[in-house]
Amino acid sequence: MKKILVTGFDPFGEEKVNPALEVIKLLPKKIGENEVRILEIPTVYKKSVEKIEKEIESYKPDYVLSIGQAGGRASISIERVAINIDDFRIKDNEGNQPIDENIFEDGENAYFSTLPIKSIQDELSKNNIPSSISNTAGTFVCNHVFYGVRYLIEKKYKGIKSGFVHIPYIPEQVIGKANTPSMSLDNILKGIIIIIETIFNVETDIKKSGGTIC
Repeated sequence: MKKILVTGFDPFGEEKVNPALEVIKLLPKKIGENEVRILEIPTVYKKSVEKIEKEIESYKPDYVLSIGQAGGRASISIERVAINIDDFRIKDNEGNQPIDENIFEDGENAYFSTLPIKSIQDELSKNNIPSSISNTAGTFVCNHVFYGVRYLIEKKYKGIKSGFVHIPYIPEQVIGKANTPSMSLDNILKGIIIIIETIFNVETDIKKSGGTIC
């Protein structure tokens, strides 16, 4: 049996809901023979990563999948890389707004996802779920968590694989936001389950173009 920890943020900014949190609440506790544990995390600088580390210590997962909202994106975005910078355009949920600060002073400039991102995107496409490989997770708390978890694993929890996925708004969030894409929570849930299944089943990622020109 393998174990995965799946995290989702609470609402932030002007939003009343966060689809990342809503979708993890719907996940089954087991997928196949493997175990799924969910964790709500605050959209807060440092505290988000600290809460995940506590859960890693107690749960000892084989994988960590973090999920965040990317308002304006039309597809599920599988993130490739996290960068060692906090540059918050808005304040987090406790009023923090670091600008041009390293997340960890002794960390690498960037860490890459260790999840099978190309296989994930391939499986989502086969199941008619809009998806893409993303090469930027932003510089807000999503990137902070993506980078922070990868840093912790490299420093202290060798052997765990981790990565990050961004999901679109759900329809209720785009009322009054003209021309803003959304995806139904049912489709997001279907996509996240496919992602988790792929993480459990794929040891070596496929080689398939997922790059962009700019």
